[in-house]
Amino acid sequence: MNAPAIKSLPGRYCNSLTGYSRFITREVYIGDVPMGGTNPIRIQSMTTTDTMDTIGTVEQSIRMINAGCEYVRITAPSIKEAQNLAEIKKQLRQRGYNTPLVADIHFTPNAAEVAARIVEKVRVNPGNYADKKKFDQIDYTDLQYQGELDRIYQKFTPLVKICKEYGTAMRIGTNHGSLSDRIMSRYGDTPQGMVESAMEFIRMCETLNFYNLCISMKSSNPQVMVQAYRLLVETMVTEGMNYPLHLGVTEAGDGEDGRIKSAVGIGTLLEDGLGDTVRVSLTEEPEAEAPVAIALVERYTSRKSQVESLKSEKIDLTQDSELRTQNSTHNPYEYKKRETCEANAFIGGHMVPRVVVDLSGVNLKDASVLGDAGYIYSPLLDKYNMAEQSVDFVFFGDELPSFNLPSNLKQLYNYQTWQKLADKTLCHPLFTLKEYVGDVDRSSSLNLVSLKLVDIDSDEFGLLPFSNSLVFVLETDALHGMADQRSFFFKLEELGLEIPVIIKRSYIFENQDPQLTIQNLQLNAATDLGALLIDGFGDGIWIDAPQVDTKTITSTAFGILQATRSRISKTEYISCPSCGRTLFDLMVTTQMIRSRTSHLKGLKIGIMGCIVNGPGEMADADYGYVGSGTDKITLYRGKEAVKKNINAANALDELIGIICEDGNWIEPAER
Repeated sequence: MNAPAIKSLPGRYCNSLTGYSRFITREVYIGDVPMGGTNPIRIQSMTTTDTMDTIGTVEQSIRMINAGCEYVRITAPSIKEAQNLAEIKKQLRQRGYNTPLVADIHFTPNAAEVAARIVEKVRVNPGNYADKKKFDQIDYTDLQYQGELDRIYQKFTPLVKICKEYGTAMRIGTNHGSLSDRIMSRYGDTPQGMVESAMEFIRMCETLNFYNLCISMKSSNPQVMVQAYRLLVETMVTEGMNYPLHLGVTEAGDGEDGRIKSAVGIGTLLEDGLGDTVRVSLTEEPEAEAPVAIALVERYTSRKSQVESLKSEKIDLTQDSELRTQNSTHNPYEYKKRETCEANAFIGGHMVPRVVVDLSGVNLKDASVLGDAGYIYSPLLDKYNMAEQSVDFVFFGDELPSFNLPSNLKQLYNYQTWQKLADKTLCHPLFTLKEYVGDVDRSSSLNLVSLKLVDIDSDEFGLLPFSNSLVFVLETDALHGMADQRSFFFKLEELGLEIPVIIKRSYIFENQDPQLTIQNLQLNAATDLGALLIDGFGDGIWIDAPQVDTKTITSTAFGILQATRSRISKTEYISCPSCGRTLFDLMVTTQMIRSRTSHLKGLKIGIMGCIVNGPGEMADADYGYVGSGTDKITLYRGKEAVKKNINAANALDELIGIICEDGNWIEPAER
């Protein structure tokens, strides 16, 4: 197979920053389901059964395939599991399922060599396949470093030769938390280290004339994950490579949190045309993962056809902003929040991003309507209590509430209505651009102006009276809305303007299923807003979705801020999705731990089923709960094991004891 010509991307990681354009990669064959090139973005997941449980694994694989999986991955921790892949494959084929199988390998080259003769693809982790991971800090000389590479090459070569002989594809899958001691010693725990870890193995494959590869850069931190994939693409292009990309966020968790976190990482890359296969890692049954991945990918299937239609009509999609973005000082491989002034000492500057919700369409006769926005009213005490996730602004439009509001909640009104208010305390106007540049009253503390990218080149924008009270509310109706709004930030940079910006996105969903509507909101908003926040753009977010209840909009907004590490409002659980190596019921255990610790705002707790997903995979967790044997748990403080092989029945109490020792525990009633 010949790879298509690779377009040079100097200083860039995708075809276009201002219009949707899929980055075309080498086509790789995995059985009879090719990946990359112009093929559809493929959907996959991983079984959670014991690989030696043939019937259980076959049945679960069938459920995954029926849910939409085009590849099924199965763990092979030792030779016996690798050998049993043959029986699993045989029974699936006998039942009419020809879906390609992927063997997941950690630590055991001999198991990989067995599996490569049976399944259509093997996944190896360069951090622990033939390299060392003992958390040792060693300073390698260049000669020693090369010596280790030579040793790895000798151990890796047999697998590559088997893959060539049997037509087996390979995924080189780097994980942020399992970088080898050698990589860590030279590059640290960085996206650059992740990329170099994979590139070393890719170069070995190319030396052996093996090109049937796809690559992944996974992390439980979407910010790190996105930076690593971007850097990987640029590095590959520089070296004349364009292997397909497997996208995923590791240990995303479950429920709303898992979906939002996955969408922030995966969706951000899909927005820029990157990605050839997607696996969403949820601490749920594996057949629940495929529908989420499909929902993420479907936006780009339809977008591609729409973009092609626009191109055929000779409409300029870039709006001449591509030249501007090439000159931006923004670094897509490092996080840096956009510098802005502080408006009213409340938004912008070093403040966390603010959250706006729209209550203009609800009944404003009862203070209870604020409960879903995080302000719980007690009629008995005639006071409000703030929840952990309480919004900063409420937009009433042209409606006036008939009850007293919390003393710290800022209200937004359309300008014409605001102007008529007798008491403007904590009340702020929302202007159109045309209104604001006219001869009008303005707030002395905070003025919000709604505008779009096209407005920045208008005559009205040139007449704006800039001040420290000004905040932009950035909207879009563009087909590729995220890139449209990103272009606005690049233009502000070009103009040297440090005005705070609230990013607003509006959604209307056509389906009638309330649960599907909620999931689509979580995925779409996490993609659109998360992609900008990950790059440090945005001083606030405003999700406008009339079909969705306020409580869901509020939790989604705070979930996006949490996933992008922009604003921490709750405990974060870094929970792996389970597999055949798992030593306890992850779903039950995660819920048990969540029920006792969910009030510990700001803590990150890793819950890992086995040592493979242990201290390394937890990456930046504060505490870890890791399966180390049957009914045995090892507890971690950061990456340090502090209690080993304790009984599972006592493990949660022991974990809470460690948190208490560190002074990080509070009783739920003390919140």
